[in-house]
Amino acid sequence: MQASPRTLFILKMTLMVIVMALLFVLDTVTSYEVAAAVFYAVVILTAARMLGRRALIGLAAVSIAMTGLSLAFTPHGNLQSGLINMGISMAAIITTTYLILKMEAARAAAQAAQAQLLRLARIQSLEGLTTSIAHEVNQPLAAIVTSGHACQRWLAQDPPNLDKARLALDRILSDAGRASQIIARVHSLARGQPPQRGEFPFNEAILEVLALSGAEMARQGIELSTELAPGLPTAFADRVQIQQVTGNLVLNAIEAMAGVAEPGRRLHISTELRAHEIVLSVQDSGPGVAAGVQEHLFDAFWTTKKDGIGVGLSISRTIIEANGGRIWSEPGLGRGAVFRFSIPPTSQEQRP
Repeated sequence: MQASPRTLFILKMTLMVIVMALLFVLDTVTSYEVAAAVFYAVVILTAARMLGRRALIGLAAVSIAMTGLSLAFTPHGNLQSGLINMGISMAAIITTTYLILKMEAARAAAQAAQAQLLRLARIQSLEGLTTSIAHEVNQPLAAIVTSGHACQRWLAQDPPNLDKARLALDRILSDAGRASQIIARVHSLARGQPPQRGEFPFNEAILEVLALSGAEMARQGIELSTELAPGLPTAFADRVQIQQVTGNLVLNAIEAMAGVAEPGRRLHISTELRAHEIVLSVQDSGPGVAAGVQEHLFDAFWTTKKDGIGVGLSISRTIIEANGGRIWSEPGLGRGAVFRFSIPPTSQEQRP
């Protein structure tokens, strides 16, 4: 029987308390020259995924206090060396905590920007709104890039050198660059420019979108499953626009499951080759599409959502048709809804 998330959290916290107690004992019974307290920084790094900002700061404060108490209770050794080691340990604790908090702030800003990007498809047919929102989204993205470069330079100094932190910031920078590409294509579509069609691996493009949406799905407690057909031919379409439509369908599916109890939130993404077309299917476990709604789903400015403006699916249809494909919806098996679109594969004539 699988343990509940609450039980796992309690077990992890108990283990962390035990480790901290052992570190305190080790730091106290050894001489001043042994800086065991520096390993509190490792405990803080491990606990970063479990604790919020305030709890993490509290853990750092407790670690610093335990380091000081350990020095006071240590019975032997060179006191001067003990004071130096205590300073090093406290500096490591403070530095590690600061880095984690900076990374979490950058990650939160990136997730907020990603959520805004996934919603851009709803308004890209309105030139004025598209321009203003693109400008608004570019500001946090620029801040992410600036913070990412600053943290990279800071982390590259010696000490410290937290490789995992650097990799996380590299991902933030990569997502920000990709977001700028999407915004550029939104402007092109709003001005009526044709898609920039080219050859690309379809499954790879879909996985990039799912990676972009992963944080939101995890936050919503959505179980994601994929069934990507191996050996698909390369697609021939505008890669960024196809990813934009995929992101919009994924976002709609996430929102459709908001009223479903968390264990029942499931999203299934599949790809296949059907009648010489590459087909993507997005199936959710939400309440499904009500009777009489199906024929209006892709109508402009028609929506069942309280805060919606009814252009997301209409724009998605425009994009897919401009790329030589089609988009439609079907009732899900049992519950939920399925949205599918098809695009053409690369033909022999189109290959370079």
